[in-house]
Amino acid sequence: WGQRGNFLDVPTDCPQRDERLGWTGDAQAFFKTAGFNMDVKNFFDKWLIDLSFDQRSDGAVPGVVPHNNYLDPNNSNKIEGTFGRTGWADAATIIPWNSYLIYGDKKTLERQYQSMKDWVNFMSNNSENNLFIKRDHWGDWLFFSRDNDNSGRSAVTSKKLIAQAFYCYSTKLLINTAKILEIQEDIEKYSALYEKIRYAFNAEFVSNNGMLMSDTQTAYVLALQFNLLSDEHTEIAVNRLVDNIKNYGHLTTGFLGTPFLCHVLSDNGKHAEAIELLLRTKYPSWLYPVTKGATTIWERWNGIKPDGSFQYPSMNSFNHYAYGAIGEWMYSNLMGLKINNNFPGFKRYTIRPLFDKNFDNIDGSFDSNYGKISISWSRKKENLKLFLNIPANTKADVILEKTHDGNWVLKDKKMNAKLIGDQSSEENTKLVLGSGKYHFSFVKE
Repeated sequence: WGQRGNFLDVPTDCPQRDERLGWTGDAQAFFKTAGFNMDVKNFFDKWLIDLSFDQRSDGAVPGVVPHNNYLDPNNSNKIEGTFGRTGWADAATIIPWNSYLIYGDKKTLERQYQSMKDWVNFMSNNSENNLFIKRDHWGDWLFFSRDNDNSGRSAVTSKKLIAQAFYCYSTKLLINTAKILEIQEDIEKYSALYEKIRYAFNAEFVSNNGMLMSDTQTAYVLALQFNLLSDEHTEIAVNRLVDNIKNYGHLTTGFLGTPFLCHVLSDNGKHAEAIELLLRTKYPSWLYPVTKGATTIWERWNGIKPDGSFQYPSMNSFNHYAYGAIGEWMYSNLMGLKINNNFPGFKRYTIRPLFDKNFDNIDGSFDSNYGKISISWSRKKENLKLFLNIPANTKADVILEKTHDGNWVLKDKKMNAKLIGDQSSEENTKLVLGSGKYHFSFVKE
């Protein structure tokens, strides 16, 4: 309902106060969840055209689109101001690329390519020693913080670190796009740039022992999600992230770290930690607002404080979808539907449900361009059942974990003819499925 209430002509941040603007950071943070919830392709194609029109001649992207002078006039090329702020302006690269992955429309990349390139060039042109030097960013907006924080427990992440991380990420997405569009000159140019700025990130923000300059959840999440660290430092970063979560007992991320937090944990084998964060009901958490009567995602982790008092009314939305980015993690892990970057538009995809003991039933679907992909699984005691619907003209790489000794068995033996591949080990069963309806059961030995 938060998405329905805000996606009216432009993706507004909130529908209920005198703001109601197309904040670019909110939109990019939530885009993949939005794409799983509804068909938002045409909606965002139009909005990205608006973004291109509002982008300054030097490549800087405004904080809100359509730009309306609410923040800064669009009449200067100053580095200061709300144009070109990290995580917001990166909507110019992040949304076109993710739209391509979900919908498979190369025309979106063709139409937005110059805008993507101009944004990366803005960062490059405003760099020293390959470090993006703009300073007045919004940072990890609305991260966990404490009043009267004498002991320094507020999770402040360096805006410079965040800016360099997104500089690397946007550049990588531009390279990916240039490869799809077969623009060899740009592939070579920006690949060379990427190596320099990734090296600069490590030289500036990573210690020899692998600790980041900002020892926060968001810092480690961004470095890991954007693949900025060496293999050695990646392992250290994962452990430091988990230790940080245990130390606080909860998440501390804001608008820029939250969309990737559970993804990073799951991608590095820390599913239990991701589930624990998802199911937490005390502040700060996704379910804390539900205990206070929330029916849509809040702008703040504590719009209503534990003592029942409210945050100040000028910025305390109770319908603000950005933190709802957790939805995409739920689709791709609890339901198990994962995008295959080599086959955009769900021509081929991975299904790998997370059969977590905290859940007995998961049922979901996604309306792809090829038809409805449905996944549902249920548990009774230690018995698992799984149903899959694979639409015509698609393939699914299915990985089914074995929660204990036993094997996954296809109920209808006639469907064995539809199996393109079948490989089983002690840990899991791997299948390649063509179109059809499949019923599986896990049979204990």
